Amino acid sequence: MSDTIQIPAEEHGVIRLFRVQLPPEEIAEFAGLAGEGPALAAALGVDRLDPEYVEVFPVSDLTGLGLVGYLTEGLGVAPEDLAQDRAMIDAVDGHVLVLSSGAFEGRAETLRPRAPLRWVGTWREAGQAVEFTPLPAGGAQGAVHTAPVKTPSNNAILGRVAMVALLVLFALTALMVWIA
Repeated sequence: MSDTIQIPAEEHGVIRLFRVQLPPEEIAEFAGLAGEGPALAAALGVDRLDPEYVEVFPVSDLTGLGLVGYLTEGLGVAPEDLAQDRAMIDAVDGHVLVLSSGAFEGRAETLRPRAPLRWVGTWREAGQAVEFTPLPAGGAQGAVHTAPVKTPSNNAILGRVAMVALLVLFALTALMVWIA
């Protein structure tokens, strides 16, 4: 493993897994209350992390599912992407740090992980395949036609002019009554 991990700006859909090699009683202080503490950020070599995308937990919490199951079912990593690393992931015990791309808030970063963190692996979330199937109802097929613009008829225009003339006459009559 190299000493640094480059995080490009606006990265998304990448999951990084680290083993946290600390006694269980020191994990809470290291990780902070929301899964992101100063010690954790410092151990990664960054100033800050978004706690929404940082998880620190014991692997034993995944009884029945396992770490591989959590990565595939919980985080959306394709099982075939984990096939080569399955034995290594299954061997991880104790506490782990799961770091999603959102933790970096769109910033480019250079991770320099140091003890008590040990990098295990990096995987991409599986993207959903886009299917362009036709809609089942025939009403969605065909061309869209624009309705012709209706112009008012001569009678409609004359009616509007007459209404304005009546309003003007009413206003003049009211003015004459008020003056008298």
